[in-house]
Amino acid sequence: MSQARQSPARSLAAHAVLILWTLIALFPVFVTVVNSFKSKRAIFTQPLALPGPDSFDLVGYQTVAKQGDFVAYFQNSLVVTCFSLFFVLLFGAMAAFALSEYRFRGNTLMGLYLALGIMIPIRLGTVAILQMMVATGLVNTLTALVLVYTAQGLPLAVFILSEFMRNVSDDLKNAGRIDGLSEYRIFFRLVLPLVRPAMATVAVFTMIPIWNDLWFPLILAPSESTKTITLGSQVFLGQFVSNWNAVLAALSLAILPVLVLYLIFSRQLIRGITAGAVK
Repeated sequence: MSQARQSPARSLAAHAVLILWTLIALFPVFVTVVNSFKSKRAIFTQPLALPGPDSFDLVGYQTVAKQGDFVAYFQNSLVVTCFSLFFVLLFGAMAAFALSEYRFRGNTLMGLYLALGIMIPIRLGTVAILQMMVATGLVNTLTALVLVYTAQGLPLAVFILSEFMRNVSDDLKNAGRIDGLSEYRIFFRLVLPLVRPAMATVAVFTMIPIWNDLWFPLILAPSESTKTITLGSQVFLGQFVSNWNAVLAALSLAILPVLVLYLIFSRQLIRGITAGAVK
């Protein structure tokens, strides 16, 4: 009876923490969007104030519309992010299933080897990656970015998903084998639906660095046809003069798609957190 009374209280506390965390996380987004509708003077004198009759100005959005092809930049960022997430989740889940389900010589060493990618930044191999892309003719293509981001996200995906998949009931998987299901069907139909919260966690932590990355787009795909939104926004930042109205306007527009993707994946993440809080 006491546990039944405590469960709603724990659920309410978990939701309150999530709401507070969301408000704190969205505060920089709020500041960026609000200042994108202000004049340059108001941005520096009253950065936290709402735009008023004297400070409201759309010059930033007008500049963004005139300079550069930001529609193409959005498309490039969406393509790179979506395909990278798909391959990270697919290959990461398959590798995690193999490491957690099948015992073989070198299983632990293989898991440690894959986990090294979390500790060693992929940017240390930038020169070798660039040489590889030049040799394969993939420079200034979105394929190069997808390959790099997939390799970048796989270590974290394998590390997180393997821990979750070890907790999936062996009886359920054995029952599927008795019913004649292949290992692929067991993986896609039985295991994956049970690790959706973990998949959402991997997607959230993988998506943001890919969308906001400037390093690899600048090195591997700097041409006008393959620029991402983050790289395209740099046109308004100069060594001596920066158009902050246009920068904030471009960043405000770039926030919208990533917020949509974040909400799609975070729903499963929030369900997993709140479900664990009331057990």
